Amino acid sequence: MTPDQTRLIETVRARFGDKAVTTDPDDVAPWNSDWRGRYHGAAPAILSPAATEEVAAIVALAADAGVALVPQGGNTSMVGGATPPADGSALILSLRRMNRIRSLSAPDMLAVAEAGVILADLHAAALEKGRRFPLTLGARGSATIGGLVSTNAGGTQVLRFGTMRALVAGVEAVLPDGSVHDGLAALKKDNRGYDLNQLMIGAEGTLGVVTAASLKLVPAIAARAVAWVGLESPQAALDLLRRMEERTTTIESFEIIPGDSLDAVLGHVPGTRSPLEGRHDWHVLIESVAAGVSDEPPSKLLERLLFEALEAGVAQDAVIAASEAQAEAFWHLRDSLSEAERASGPAVQHDISVPVPDMPRFMIEAAAAAEQRYPGTHATAFGHLGDGNVHFHVRAPAGVDRDAWYAGDAPEISRFVHDLVVAAGGSISAEHGIGQMKRAELERLSPPARMAALRAIKQAMDPGGIFNPGKLVALAPARGAP
Repeated sequence: MTPDQTRLIETVRARFGDKAVTTDPDDVAPWNSDWRGRYHGAAPAILSPAATEEVAAIVALAADAGVALVPQGGNTSMVGGATPPADGSALILSLRRMNRIRSLSAPDMLAVAEAGVILADLHAAALEKGRRFPLTLGARGSATIGGLVSTNAGGTQVLRFGTMRALVAGVEAVLPDGSVHDGLAALKKDNRGYDLNQLMIGAEGTLGVVTAASLKLVPAIAARAVAWVGLESPQAALDLLRRMEERTTTIESFEIIPGDSLDAVLGHVPGTRSPLEGRHDWHVLIESVAAGVSDEPPSKLLERLLFEALEAGVAQDAVIAASEAQAEAFWHLRDSLSEAERASGPAVQHDISVPVPDMPRFMIEAAAAAEQRYPGTHATAFGHLGDGNVHFHVRAPAGVDRDAWYAGDAPEISRFVHDLVVAAGGSISAEHGIGQMKRAELERLSPPARMAALRAIKQAMDPGGIFNPGKLVALAPARGAP
C-alpha cells in the first residue's frame, strides 16, 4: 500500500465511517478476482460510499492524490472489467451500498435506481407496480444496475427491447475530477450537444462512475408462452424468426442452441431432459408475451405460427410448454449452456456479432474453419440469433493440459476467430464489453480513427488516468511521444 493510498483510506474512514472502508485481506480477496477465476488483482482496500455525495468526495480525493479507482458492482464481468490491477496500484470503489430504488412510477413507466441495485430486485419492485424492466440475463441475482449501464448489457430480450443503451432514459455519474453529472431527467428531446448520458453507457467505468440511472419500464406480462423447436440448420432458424416477425410483434426471445450443446447440458446438469423426442441438429427457444388480457393468448399465437412453420417444412418438431414449471425447465436448459460448456473441458469463449442475415452462414463456416485450422478442437455457437449475437466457443482437444492450452493455443485461436468476425463486418464484443480481456484485440483490429477517438475521449475526460486503469483503452500518448 502506497502512502497516498494510506492517506486516502484514512481520510475516507474518518469522514464516512468504518462501513466505507474494507482493508481486511480476507474480506477484500473475493473482490480481487473475476467470477470466472481468470483474472486476479491485488487491491489494498475497498472503498464503499453510501451516497452520490460520498462517491464525489472520494473521487475528488483520489484525483488530488493520483490514486486509481476500479468501480465495481456485482463483479459479474465476463472480460475482467471490474478486476483491479495485480500490482496493487488501484483501490476498489464498490457501489454495492448504494442500493436504493429512488422512485418507481407506474404511470410514467420509469424507475430511478442507484448503481448498487441488483437486477432481480428491480424486477421484483417493478412487478409490484404492474410493470417490468425488460432486460434479463443469467447473472440477474448478482449483477447491478451500475455495471449493466457501464457495460451496455444485453441479455435475452434485446430482440424486442434493445440493449441497456435503449432502456436508459438518464444517468447520474461522478466524473474523474469529482464533479457530478446529473442527467437523470428523462427527456425525450435534448439537443444540448454531446450526449453525456450515452457516453457513460458502455464506457466500462473508464470515464465516470455511474451512481444512478433512470430506466424505462414496460407493462407487466399478462401471459406468456415458451416453445422449443427442432430444426435442421441456423438458416432454418432465421427463416422461422422472419416468418414470425412478419406475423407478430410479441416475440421477445429467440435463442438458438446446437444439438451438441444441448447434449452437454443433458449430460452434465442433473434433472434435465430434452423437450423433444428424437435428436435435432439445431434448436430454438422462443418466448412470446401478451401485456393485456384482450390480446391473443401467446400459447395460441405460437401454436398457430409453429403449425404453419411445420407445414412449410421450416421446422422439424416443436412443443409449447404446458405450464410455468415446464417453461422454466426450457429456460433452465438455455441458462445452463455455459455451465455445461465449462464442464466439458477448457474452451475459449467469444462474444461476437455479425449482421443478422449473415449469422447462419457464419456459425457454420467459422466453426468448420476453426476446427480445420486447429485439429482436435470443437467449435460451436449459441445465443441471440435475432440480434446477430452468438457466443462462439472453441473447445480444446481432449486430454490437453488446461493451463498450457490457455497460455499457448487459446490466444491464437481467439485471434483467428476475431479475424473471421471482422472479415464478416462484425464486432469482437457484442454484449460483454472489452475489459482487459479484449483490449489488445480491440487495438489490433480497430480502424485507427476509432482508436484515436477513444483515446482522445479518455484523455479529455480522465487526464489523470485514475478510472479503471488497464480496461478498454489506454490514455493517448503525449504529443511527440513515439
